[in-house]
Amino acid sequence: MQVILGSGGAIGNDLAKELKKYTVKIRLVSRNPKKINDNDELVKCDLTDENALDNALKGCKVAYLTVGLPYTVKTWQEQWPVIVKNTIAACKKHKTKLVFFDNIYMYHPDKLNPMTEETEISPTSKKGKVRAEIAQMVLDEIKTGKFEALIARAADFYGPGITNSVFNEVVFKNLKTGKKANWFCSLEHLHNFTFTPDAAKATALLGNTESAYNQVWHLPTVTPLTGKQWIEKVAKELGVEPKTQVASKFIIQVMGLFNPMMKEFVEMLYQWDRDYNFDSSKFETVFTIKPTPADEAIKQIVQAGYNN
Repeated sequence: MQVILGSGGAIGNDLAKELKKYTVKIRLVSRNPKKINDNDELVKCDLTDENALDNALKGCKVAYLTVGLPYTVKTWQEQWPVIVKNTIAACKKHKTKLVFFDNIYMYHPDKLNPMTEETEISPTSKKGKVRAEIAQMVLDEIKTGKFEALIARAADFYGPGITNSVFNEVVFKNLKTGKKANWFCSLEHLHNFTFTPDAAKATALLGNTESAYNQVWHLPTVTPLTGKQWIEKVAKELGVEPKTQVASKFIIQVMGLFNPMMKEFVEMLYQWDRDYNFDSSKFETVFTIKPTPADEAIKQIVQAGYNN
């Protein structure tokens, strides 16, 4: 039995499909779980509830923590440490291996080009400090020798059918509906994105590879392009003009006065005002797997819902 904690999100759905290659028993755990495969076992659970989470892990060999919390500092500060603490405790009790799906918010802002598994942990954002705290919780438990886990990190997402991807929403959706593609800070800085099907495939592989445990992995991610190049590729696939508008930090700060999401986004703008190069060469070398090329990924995203 393998279990996805926080199923149903951008990674959880694809991960459930990929796990069929490794096990016939998959348990999906969330507040409102829905089947992805016909024989999925569904368990309703609030991951902040220690007893409920403990019950959800009974009989499970591997747990994948892929939950996505609302994008607010307050929620992250209150809930992430509790969820990770509960997950670690339940995994240790049931002798379940943990695959923690992570992001890059904890990395030093001045060391984003390139980012490797060895990049300095020194966040300046409040959300980054939460991510650093919970990742360290996992790493500290690994050091005890009584807990097996790995951390799988991804860059910003793009992928078919997902709605919580900035790239999908402000580039694909805008261009398709005749609007200008939005970008942040500058069109000239490099940025790369992790294709969600690649992330799911790699996460499932890591979780089912004994030698992958007790270390950090960057999931396969394409070589970075400039914002201008990304928008041009999407526009070409959609058959539209690559119209763009760039939101400066000042504009986003003003928008944040009226839009809660933009207010939360301001502290993360350092990821857009400099080159952002997420390096996944460790994974690609060990497993001889390359990320889906950008042109092919964009084609799949368009075919999945941006061509209607």
